[in-house]
Amino acid sequence: MGNPWPAALTRTGLSLVAALVLGLAVGRPWLVLAVAALALLAFNLVQTHRLEQWLRRSNRQRPPAAEGLWGGIFSAIDRRQYRRRGRLLRLLDLLQRFRESVSAMPDGVIMLAGEGEMQWWNRLASRYMGLRWPQDRGQRIANLLRHPDFAAFLGRGDWNAAVKIPSPQDADRTLEIRIVPYGSDRQLLLARDVSELDRLETMRRDFVGNISHELRTPLTVLRGMSEQLNDSDAAASGELQRPLALMEQQVGRMSRLVDDLLLLSRLETESPPVEPGPVVVAELLRDVQDEAKALSGGEHTITLTADEALQVEGDRDELRSAFSNLVSNAVKYTEAGGRIDIRWFEAAGAACAAVADTGKGIPAHHLPRLTERFYRVDAGRASREGGTGLGLAIVKHVLSRHGARLSVTSELGVGSTFTAVFPHYERVQAAAPVSQSGE
Repeated sequence: MGNPWPAALTRTGLSLVAALVLGLAVGRPWLVLAVAALALLAFNLVQTHRLEQWLRRSNRQRPPAAEGLWGGIFSAIDRRQYRRRGRLLRLLDLLQRFRESVSAMPDGVIMLAGEGEMQWWNRLASRYMGLRWPQDRGQRIANLLRHPDFAAFLGRGDWNAAVKIPSPQDADRTLEIRIVPYGSDRQLLLARDVSELDRLETMRRDFVGNISHELRTPLTVLRGMSEQLNDSDAAASGELQRPLALMEQQVGRMSRLVDDLLLLSRLETESPPVEPGPVVVAELLRDVQDEAKALSGGEHTITLTADEALQVEGDRDELRSAFSNLVSNAVKYTEAGGRIDIRWFEAAGAACAAVADTGKGIPAHHLPRLTERFYRVDAGRASREGGTGLGLAIVKHVLSRHGARLSVTSELGVGSTFTAVFPHYERVQAAAPVSQSGE
């Protein structure tokens, strides 16, 4: 439709000119012009009234019949409302499909806005958390889910992680809750029933812990018998020296495996320390460096560069175990004459403990699985070195308990770098890094 204003202005102008000519003919030009103006005003008031009446009932009526400018206005508004109704219907259809899709999901879903106000949720969310529609709409999720772990999860605001809590409707049901931000200041809360997986994981941990405890007794007996045989005349004659040496070696290996299994079981089942203490990591790494030198037997160059002012909160023994595993692995898998660099430094808003070696490197396809239990890149060499295959799994769990993560980079023929990244740390004082080297 074209612009109606030129025609409307032309008609209005011609009407006024005709009224002026008529007024001049009867000798009353101003009176006739006034009457014509009042007539135009009355006409526009009538059309305005029709427009207002139609807009009030426009969902049920077609636009009023009109010509000229008013006809264009009525038609333009009608077309715009038609398009708006079409968009609204499409949006309603899309919303309905979205709700049907979300309702079909195997997870409870809650749409959150603002400060965690619940806007909508599916049937599973009602079943898992006891939500009532529409009574609970607009309530903050934190007011209805009061489990301390969930409150801590909301307080951290780390939406890359998840939290497990018992269902408020059924204490035997375990829910894994994630929050996914979307749009502007909105989130989706996803609650998945992981009761069966949690039960199986608990059974696995209990089995590992129990069997590890049970293995300690026969290993102690075997070790005692080995020591007695070593002191016997038969061992002195040389006939049993090699079998006894192999027996002692394997008993030692099994003992280390049991110790690692028990440690891993404890890390998985026990809660992190409620009140962790400050750990001077630089001092701890010096002890680890001394152990690495003894393990190396002078076959490697082992250096330490540590920022004395950086500290973290946590359990000193657990962190020592993690760092010791990283450094001992570097010693085991680096050829004689190689170099191992231990660094404790601040970078990109985190405190980092890095262990770099000049070993053979690790193929890229192995990197994602390095922290799995008993996973080995070189099974033959690991067996010869007496490793248990649990070291990096222990490192992963220790770091997780301290809010940290493990980063691994490696290049074949160049070496590998294992970095423990601590986002939460403190600098107690300005201090220059202290370097130590050793053979």
